Amino acid sequence: MRLLARHIPATSSLSVHKMAPYSLLVTRLQKALGVRQYHVASVLCQRAKVAMSHFEPNEYIRYDLLEKNINIVRKRLNRPLTLSEKIVYGHLDDPANQEMERGETYLRLRPDRVAMQDATAQMAMLQFISSGLPKVAVPSTIHCDHLIEAQLGGEKDLRRAKDINQEVYNFLATAGAKYGVGFWRPGSGIIHQIILENYAYPGVLLIGTDSHTPNGGGLGGICIGVGGADAVDVMAGIPWELKCPKVIGVKLTGSLSGWTSPKDVILKVAGILTVKGGTGAIVEYHGPGVDSISCTGMATICNMGAEIGATTSVFPYNHRMKKYLDKTGRADIAHLADEFKDHLVPDPGCHYDQLIEINLSELKPHINGPFTPDLAHPVAEVGTVAEKEGWPLDIRVGLIGSCTNSSYEDMGRSAAVAKQALAHGLKCKSQFTITPGSEQIRATIERDGYAQILRDVGGIVLANACGPCIGQWDRKDIKKGEKNTIVTSYNRNFTGRNDANPETHAFVTSPEIVTALAIAGTLKFNPETDFLTGKDGKKFKLEAPDADELPRAEFDPGQDTYQHPPKDSSGQRVDVSPTSQRLQLLEPFDKWDGKDLEDLQILIKVKGKCTTDHISAAGPWLKFRGHLDNISNNLLIGAINIENGKANSVRNAVTQEFGPVPDTARYYKKHGIRWVVVGDENYGEGSSREHAALEPRHLGGRAIITKSFARIHETNLKKQGLLPLTFADPADYNKIHPVDKLTIQGLKDFAPGKPLKCVIKHPNGTQETILLNHTFNETQIEWFRAGSALNRMKELQHQ
Repeated sequence: MRLLARHIPATSSLSVHKMAPYSLLVTRLQKALGVRQYHVASVLCQRAKVAMSHFEPNEYIRYDLLEKNINIVRKRLNRPLTLSEKIVYGHLDDPANQEMERGETYLRLRPDRVAMQDATAQMAMLQFISSGLPKVAVPSTIHCDHLIEAQLGGEKDLRRAKDINQEVYNFLATAGAKYGVGFWRPGSGIIHQIILENYAYPGVLLIGTDSHTPNGGGLGGICIGVGGADAVDVMAGIPWELKCPKVIGVKLTGSLSGWTSPKDVILKVAGILTVKGGTGAIVEYHGPGVDSISCTGMATICNMGAEIGATTSVFPYNHRMKKYLDKTGRADIAHLADEFKDHLVPDPGCHYDQLIEINLSELKPHINGPFTPDLAHPVAEVGTVAEKEGWPLDIRVGLIGSCTNSSYEDMGRSAAVAKQALAHGLKCKSQFTITPGSEQIRATIERDGYAQILRDVGGIVLANACGPCIGQWDRKDIKKGEKNTIVTSYNRNFTGRNDANPETHAFVTSPEIVTALAIAGTLKFNPETDFLTGKDGKKFKLEAPDADELPRAEFDPGQDTYQHPPKDSSGQRVDVSPTSQRLQLLEPFDKWDGKDLEDLQILIKVKGKCTTDHISAAGPWLKFRGHLDNISNNLLIGAINIENGKANSVRNAVTQEFGPVPDTARYYKKHGIRWVVVGDENYGEGSSREHAALEPRHLGGRAIITKSFARIHETNLKKQGLLPLTFADPADYNKIHPVDKLTIQGLKDFAPGKPLKCVIKHPNGTQETILLNHTFNETQIEWFRAGSALNRMKELQHQ
């Protein structure tokens, strides 16, 4: 191809400065050279220079580099590759020498870009400032979506949020301007919808400081949720480490129809794999059924893949993605993806570590919950199960939207259901809220009448933000402790997540099912078979909703909410007041002292599920995400203490009094007592929030010992200089009592694959020794010794 490239005439029509549209250029070359499209793309990739986004015209898609790396890896492995492997291995820092063994080796990768939501961006940017670097090394963006509380409705809530969070928004805006990060202002929309509309593309490797970053897999990218420290590595130009993921294949056959939606695919998969079944793996959807799912529907499926612990999820490039790219103003990317399609789909005969098959033609509408997103029920059966279990049948609130289900198609299908009810004189029996995914979606559904239909049926349109999905909901219709049921089109339904009420039974399902159930007002209603009674007394049945996947006219972009970083930021100031209660500059954590960890006090032995919501609650605590000391006052307040079965009540080993977890941790820190947490299975599942790792480190924690960890949380703990360790024998969890002291031995010889010893010292003087496993590699051990990954980065800068 190099020889071929030399014979391309340097005419004005092929000039970089006066370039014809890419598709036209390809056509001319095909006719002139008589070569396959694949070869033409190889010639033109550098000449065409297709931008990654409209907002970064000088940052280009490098399919040529992806192709080069894939070819190197293919020769080394000598076998068919999954799509996940093509994209991940195609971004290797050193494809010629990198060891690649699924589930075993650590990969050093070069992601294309970074995305941060405002709650996690605060700590990420504070860490980046601490690094001393002048600019980010890769395209990066900040998205203001987490700090807007749902109270009265979109416009009023947005104005209130801008006022309350002015200090934080100003910090993020000025930090973005100073360090070259794009800034999406409050009201622009939810990070994952903005990414899908503007930044995701087939084959991209994107990391985001939010666990639902995998949403971008609906557009054929590998998009992975990480903690802020990982984002800092990438923004600093350091290769990013990821344990080589296994690949779970989900083969889809048949086609979606009727009331069955894309959401039902992931609800079904969650029921099969459970909340930890995808840990350490990428879920790769494939098969003939894929083509019956819209691009935004694929994004829904990938988004909620976070609830099964998956590293990410991805779909192969197809015509539905091309259609979405065209409609969102990125036809040039679609043309380029067409040329490189061989690298954007799995190879025939590729191997999956586990294979699940789902016939979409047989799949029924599902609803999952309460209290966990993997408790799956067909909608037709949930009412009967609820009666048996004593769950409230009466639905108090139905909530649609969120990053999982707020597309134009989602809103259209919900409006189609609402329109039928209105035609029979009905409105929602339950309260009903609507969260548009972005300003573009909000403006377009207003123009096309969907928003008004949803209002007419009784809905309140909230701000373009996360809102109740993450606990940003000033709920007034119940008292805390009151048993009730809500249904949502969200992704996560852990205890107290949406409204801080542990007695709220939250169920997740599709937007159209939420709408139908909110109209009926009960979990006993099955829209496929049951009848409603109209205002005229006549019975009628809702027809399965039908709606366009994309608007027939162009999208209405709405208000301009994007702030470009300036070309020259030398005069830009970033101020953090020393008296601020919202922001706090970071102090380095102390280095390892070279000794074993002797006589660690057990802060808490956790019983059962302990998510990042239990470790570092969201909701009202979000306002302290930029202030480590203040937010540490929520450390483990939701975790259940095995000693007394209570939340936020632990024994102080010195005073023998029971008190809040954060207060006890602060007491230990003040008195120089180092401590440890003992946990159960899948510890730290849920959000990517690194505060769940920063807080225990800040308050004197040294190790977290569990039966198993969720992927992101385990990495976050390592980044902050903590020891995430697992019982070599899970039954050893039962040997430890909250009143014991633990000594961790073997740290002087700390090495990959070598277990550490733990001496359990009981109050009666007896001792037991158990083994603790870890997944540290050499680089991560250096983080521990330095006190944190950020400390290690600074050490390397001064070498």
